[in-house]
Amino acid sequence: MEVPHDLVVVDEFDALSIELRPPSASPEDTAALHKADAGRTAAERTSASQASPQKPPTTQGPVNDKDMIVNNTLNRAWLYKNLGKFPAKTHARKVAKELSVKSGIIYLPGQQEKLYEDSDMGPEFRQRRQYVVLTAQDRLILWVPCPEPRTVLWYGRTPTPEQCKAASEVDDVRDIRTLNRRLRHAVRPGITIYALHPDQVPDLETARATVHIDTTRLKLAIECARVIKTDYEIALIRRANAVSSDAHKTVLAHLKSARSEHTIFTLFTCHCLSLGATKQAYPIIAAAGANGSTLHYTDNNQPLAGKQLVVLDAGAEWKCYASDVTRTFPVSGTFSKEAAAIYRAVARMQAECIERVRPGFLFHSLHLHACAVAVAELLALGILRNGSAAEILARGTVAAFFPHGLGHHVGLEVHDVPGRERLLMASSPLPSSARGRAPGKREWMRPEQAAEIYKDAVEMMQAIAKGAAGQVLSGGRQKLEKNMVVTIEPGIYFCREYIEGYFLKDPVHSKYINKEVLDKYWAVGGVRIEDDILVTEDGYENLTWAPKGEEMLKVINEGTSS
Repeated sequence: MEVPHDLVVVDEFDALSIELRPPSASPEDTAALHKADAGRTAAERTSASQASPQKPPTTQGPVNDKDMIVNNTLNRAWLYKNLGKFPAKTHARKVAKELSVKSGIIYLPGQQEKLYEDSDMGPEFRQRRQYVVLTAQDRLILWVPCPEPRTVLWYGRTPTPEQCKAASEVDDVRDIRTLNRRLRHAVRPGITIYALHPDQVPDLETARATVHIDTTRLKLAIECARVIKTDYEIALIRRANAVSSDAHKTVLAHLKSARSEHTIFTLFTCHCLSLGATKQAYPIIAAAGANGSTLHYTDNNQPLAGKQLVVLDAGAEWKCYASDVTRTFPVSGTFSKEAAAIYRAVARMQAECIERVRPGFLFHSLHLHACAVAVAELLALGILRNGSAAEILARGTVAAFFPHGLGHHVGLEVHDVPGRERLLMASSPLPSSARGRAPGKREWMRPEQAAEIYKDAVEMMQAIAKGAAGQVLSGGRQKLEKNMVVTIEPGIYFCREYIEGYFLKDPVHSKYINKEVLDKYWAVGGVRIEDDILVTEDGYENLTWAPKGEEMLKVINEGTSS
């Protein structure tokens, strides 16, 4: 059931809240709500009628926006196409529904600009992502700051009230200086104010009524609302992927003239900037040789000479929405025998997992299938030995070579919120020495966690073989749903310190690893291939079209991005 609600914004420059209207809303409000619903439905029907046919699950490349590529290059007119107003009402309704309350005030302050300690400089401003999600209601009044003229001289112009009204679903725009008084007079006795955190509640000392403060329910409600993307959000993620894919292709086309990781980093960044993507969704990883075995390598300053492969994990952001794309390619344009074998193994892991994407399928099952493929390939190469695939999976030894989760949600964050359930596991994936740090975009798994995930390996692999793995229940793990966007990013890595320091010293794992064969693969470093996958009604759409496989090698060796 949709819950009608009103906007209240507080605290100068950076506060926004949603007030849920009680059932006794006025007839005028009800009429406005019905009118907004009708308008939105018509717009959605128009959008659907103009979309290209859905791509079959086995094909690759974008087809929903048929004008994306013209003459084999990214069409900038398509990229800059006006998508209409930000559907803030839809987002607010989703959050209100998840909150499951009939009245109250949702109070959501925006992020404040910060300065470094003892400095007049600070980090680049980044709005709270929860704030971006919840920015409107059915009868919307938005309060905006009216800047003092001298601030324009120093810091530039902020959007005018007219621009704010044109950009989002707002009914009126007013001066923010009237906000605090409005909020204090708006509260009713016994009303509940929902806030994200205890330090983000409004100042109501002079309010005329006693209110209740709830800082426990809003965060989960917003995160659950973020899991399933709207058509507008998908359009922005598709554009972020288009920019990133084109930048990856440009890097490949200029690879033979590149001399260092930094050259690759610069090529990618500059191309994104040239297309209008001014921010990266996460720190770029341009890792050559052994550096490719470090999952979050960001030095990006080593020479390419003498290296076999480069792992380029880089994705641009488009209007706050992320992409996440990884390609691994040979520096020379030709794979070595060992690198080719590992690339084929990872490509198979990814292709078979992508083909299985559909609503109702457990993401855990996809991860398990990727691990089963990895073990089979490593057994065939002789790197693993002395055990069956099921036995090695049950021990978790595969984590020596595939030490992270298969993927994650993508949206306002590159590692977007999962809602009530995790894709893979409920406990923290970080080793104890790393807990407390900001999480990376890839879930790292200890072997004992891998073993726990794979303890039902035989049963799950039988289910996969029967095509019924999506029906196998596994508590706390998330099923795919229509309009989720997730990454599929398998990898195989040869990190000497990690493998020698733990797995080869542990008899539980070392008996399965052939050290003599393994020595041939240290120079490979690592291989990871990553695409962003939209779950559709009966399958998937691959939003990422950066070249890979034979097409990737062709671009490198022809030396042209057109």
